Amino acid sequence: GNLEWLDKNKTSFLIMWRRPEEWGKLIYQWVLRNGLTNSVFTLYELASGDDTESEEFHGLDEAMLLRALQALQQEHKAEIITLDDGRGVKFF
Repeated sequence: GNLEWLDKNKTSFLIMWRRPEEWGKLIYQWVLRNGLTNSVFTLYELASGDDTESEEFHGLDEAMLLRALQALQQEHKAEIITLDDGRGVKFF
């Protein structure tokens, strides 16, 4: 369940430690624990910021982080937004 084919011919794949939905759940638990609903973060702040240093998702690859946030967006817990200097996310 943690392997995903990257092409139709099944010549390359991605092995995930956690699925994007699981990463999203961990991120959202951090948001709730710290009272950060209705807050906006850049993707850099989430993956590399000082506030997340002790979290399991700290250092997460940006592509996987984005997929985790997309999973949260589908659950109406977050919205991915475009900022002047890149992408961000607002949590609900």
